[in-house]
Amino acid sequence: MYAFVAPGQGSQTPGMLAAWLRDPGHAERLRRWSEAADVDLVHLGTKASAAEIARTENTQPLLVAAGLLAHEALATFAGPAEPSVAAPGPAGTAPGSAVVAAGHSVGELTAAVYAGALAPADAVRLAAVRGRAMAAACAETPTSMAAVVGYDEPDVLGRIGELGLYAATFNGPGQIVAAGAVEDLDRLAAEPPPGATVKRLPVAGAFHTPYMESARRTVAAAAARTPFLRPTGALLSNADGRIVSDPDDLRTRLVEQLVGPVRWDLCLDTLGRLAPDVTVCLPPARTLAAILRRQLPELTAVSANGPRDLATVRKRLDAVRERIGAMPEQPAPVRERLDAAGSRTAPAPAPEEGRAHARL
Repeated sequence: MYAFVAPGQGSQTPGMLAAWLRDPGHAERLRRWSEAADVDLVHLGTKASAAEIARTENTQPLLVAAGLLAHEALATFAGPAEPSVAAPGPAGTAPGSAVVAAGHSVGELTAAVYAGALAPADAVRLAAVRGRAMAAACAETPTSMAAVVGYDEPDVLGRIGELGLYAATFNGPGQIVAAGAVEDLDRLAAEPPPGATVKRLPVAGAFHTPYMESARRTVAAAAARTPFLRPTGALLSNADGRIVSDPDDLRTRLVEQLVGPVRWDLCLDTLGRLAPDVTVCLPPARTLAAILRRQLPELTAVSANGPRDLATVRKRLDAVRERIGAMPEQPAPVRERLDAAGSRTAPAPAPEEGRAHARL
């Protein structure tokens, strides 16, 4: 079994696409995505400054494009025992249940492509709509986010709720991101929960909270016009870490994600119980690879930061395929492994329920 994990906002670096664009095929692909998304991804990925690519409307399509530049190269990897990841539609073959994909926040659009549920151009286009809509929502009210590290979780959640803030992201044990009004975050930093450290994040607003409601409506309209397919790989949802099987359910979850918390901790919990043979950290891989190695050190992880890494990734995937192919009995598919581990697939919460539980 192979897993692919895609990063979210904050992992971008200047010039991150320069090495990819030395290949004419990658350069042409990026130009097509730029036209589809109405954003100059070539400029953003090569010459743009750190400040320019940190703008929400630029960061999100740039990150999705980075993760997808590796997609076609990895989609060509196939074998008799473990099918490959592939683009949906007639251009690719179905990846099958040996593929697990998960993405952090906007990275879930990247993961949807790897799971066979979304075309690459549509993923980049939706990321651009999402980024612009969230940037506009940030301009409505002065909000921000802050990481709360090293604490007793009930104390942190209690303090966050007491200040009228939201628990927007759960990255793992001891790592919750609070979001809300700037003055309330200042109060959190001035009087943190016992044993906790509060670090303000350089973001434009309170992502994954009800402050993003106007963005949710915009993204919902764009998603309604976007074709989603039934995932042919196992796609883990940010909402609860469970497998998403239905295209309409996936569309709903991707939209509601804007106003609800990212439960990356639950995605990692599911990934740990599935125990993939190799987990590929998609570009830019550094942040998620560090989280993965810290929280799931038992997993074998390999990073794909640039085109030079693809040969190493293919070699690792090929080694797994050969090992599995030599087994007298094939390992259980993803859903059987998950059921055996005590988890199951589940429908998305209703929109009202998701928003009601955003503040914890």
